[in-house]
Amino acid sequence: MFIDKGNLSQEETCYIVKGIDTGSIIVDIKLKYGSDSLVLNIPDSISVDIFEPNEASPLADPLAAFLNALDAMDGSAFTSGSTPKSVAIAVPDETRPLPIKLFLPVLIERILKTFPSLKVEDISIVVGGGLHPPADSAQLQRILPSSLLDGSCPCKIVCHDAKNSPMTYFGETSRGTPVEVNAAIGTADLKIVMGMIDVHQFVGFTGGSKGVAIGCASARMITANHKMLAKEGASAANIESNPVRQDLNEAGELIGVNLAINVVLDASKKPVIVLAGKPVDVMKAGAVETARIYGLKMKEPYDIVIASCGGNPKDICLYQAQKGLTPAAQACKEGGKILILAECSQGIGDDVYHDYVKQFPCPHALMKAFQSSEFRMGAHKAFLFARVTTKKEVVFHTALDEKALSECLLKKGEAQATLNQWIKELKSPRIAVLKNANSSFFSSNE
Repeated sequence: MFIDKGNLSQEETCYIVKGIDTGSIIVDIKLKYGSDSLVLNIPDSISVDIFEPNEASPLADPLAAFLNALDAMDGSAFTSGSTPKSVAIAVPDETRPLPIKLFLPVLIERILKTFPSLKVEDISIVVGGGLHPPADSAQLQRILPSSLLDGSCPCKIVCHDAKNSPMTYFGETSRGTPVEVNAAIGTADLKIVMGMIDVHQFVGFTGGSKGVAIGCASARMITANHKMLAKEGASAANIESNPVRQDLNEAGELIGVNLAINVVLDASKKPVIVLAGKPVDVMKAGAVETARIYGLKMKEPYDIVIASCGGNPKDICLYQAQKGLTPAAQACKEGGKILILAECSQGIGDDVYHDYVKQFPCPHALMKAFQSSEFRMGAHKAFLFARVTTKKEVVFHTALDEKALSECLLKKGEAQATLNQWIKELKSPRIAVLKNANSSFFSSNE
């Protein structure tokens, strides 16, 4: 067996070689699954390539780096003009592992120090999740620092609801997207967005103004933007000629997002770099580092691809886990087999997607209906699943029950048993293992 160990530390070694009673050798591969891990074993007679993020050194002091990033920017967001009457800070929901609890209290303190006459009650924290359900009290406990929840720092907390929250309208982008975002941030004098920069299957990269232009946007705006997902250039890691990303950048300008604070995380969810400044500039700078860490290369597609979404929160629900299918499909040959490891502790994750997909008898029927109908958010996720499952065999190892997965036109299987059967069927398959599929992409072939 050929295994590329890559940049694993001694503590993170994901495989060991051991003898068994038959005298043959197997390799144990440890992969993230939910908040824990799952171990798969493969005979050493099988060719296996392990793809994992490139080496990245986490920040020794993330908070100091955060303050340095604020000090290093041009300062216009904090110092130009008069004291704002209101400030809004958009933060992501729990599907994005941004260290909000660490950074947010310091940011609020910096704002109040910069504008002494501003009252803390005039600062709003908008928890934006796009079309995800609004954060409930339990989620807020997991997302926000306790000082914002126990009243000791009485900022306003707004849980964005893309369908029901009051919106502020800013006109349309040049591509016709109506720009309307949660009024709590839309009407604020100073608009700040916090987020992480990650590869995105059709936006290119997250970050910049996306945390407002999608995270705090209306359902109508999100739908108009995302319907461009099938257009040329709407692909992972592309930002220069990507119509979806360019539309978001333009929307951010119309909204008037003053400041973006973004981080890039390593595979252990530790900050590698903190950036602050104009949204587009921050996104582009962070995209370079994200691509360096998570950009992968391969020589040729594989017979079998085993993909871990990267554990919680990347596999928190099926809706999020779908993102791991994109690089897995890139790595898998036509007619090949893909095994996805995704716990999905919060279930399917989107009722619109679930209601749409379960209408169809098979992925082929879904593809035909989607392509001949008006674009619908939620339904687009079913399309993204189907465009892979119509060409390759996909099996999920997940906590979701078989009935729910079947309604989503997906197949459930126990990981080791599925892998054993595939190896038996294919005799000597070439196998790829993707350790952090939701954050990875294949940039080009070697």
